[in-house]
Amino acid sequence: MALNMESLAEATSGAIGSLLSTTILYPLDTCKTKYQAELRAHGLAKYRNTLDVLLEAISSRQVPSLYQGLGTKNVQSFVSSFIYFYGYDFFKKLYLKKSGFKSIGTRANLIIAVVAGAFTVIITQPLDTAASRMQTSEFGKSKGFWKTLSEGTWSEAFDGLGISIILTSNPAIQYTAFDQFKQRMLKGKMKSNRGVESRPESLSAFSAFVLGAVSKCFATCITYPLIRCKVMIQAAESEGDAEDEAELKARKTISGSLHAIWKKEGLMGFFKGLQPQILKTVLSSALLLMIKEKISKTTWVLLLSVRRYLFLTRTRLKSS
Repeated sequence: MALNMESLAEATSGAIGSLLSTTILYPLDTCKTKYQAELRAHGLAKYRNTLDVLLEAISSRQVPSLYQGLGTKNVQSFVSSFIYFYGYDFFKKLYLKKSGFKSIGTRANLIIAVVAGAFTVIITQPLDTAASRMQTSEFGKSKGFWKTLSEGTWSEAFDGLGISIILTSNPAIQYTAFDQFKQRMLKGKMKSNRGVESRPESLSAFSAFVLGAVSKCFATCITYPLIRCKVMIQAAESEGDAEDEAELKARKTISGSLHAIWKKEGLMGFFKGLQPQILKTVLSSALLLMIKEKISKTTWVLLLSVRRYLFLTRTRLKSS
């Protein structure tokens, strides 16, 4: 039971951290995504950088549209983070229990993180696809979640699933690095209660922020070409595209999107939008992990209190 409680506490605090960080940084995410989704030859591009997207929203008086798709994105972030953190923490503790080791190695940690990430992606992909289409729609013309998905086939709701599974290596690398650094920083400082239950120690807000930023920056740089391909695959179709239906369909595959980038933008096109991507993902991950670390103790205490209350209530009902 203690294993399940700790996993539930990790999942809950991680999901809340993801929800808050997503909401805080959403305008930046929208600008970044629209800039990444644009695929035009040099000199014909509508946006020179992410700032141009923001200026367009301001000049067209569509600043609220920077939040289009926020509800769907929040649901996706909360659900995916809960599933990921629960699965990651549960299987990590199960591995330690079965193996008898006191700490988990890097290889085992990475495998567990990838499995947890792949399982999460399969469940939440339609939410991710819908959020990306809503973000990349023209300002003021975004549609609701159900209408966005109902316009296409059910298989189109899973656009980018293959590349999303490949990209599980990104958070896997990040969380594995973060967890290893965290274990070293907290080594010898873990506190335990004398009773059956134990309360996990946490990092300071600053330490969690720095470790989250460093680990995510490296993972993002390595996987960025695939990140941009994913955005293009999931993006809403622009009315200004001069491509025919066959070309648009080809861009919905990994090889097709890679070829399209190379053909229209060259080698540097694979890294278009890297700077805002790093800024957004680093800030988002750092905020997520910082919030998660700071509320993990509170979440643990609340869940423990709820469990004890339910236990006492059940005991009274049986005795009566």
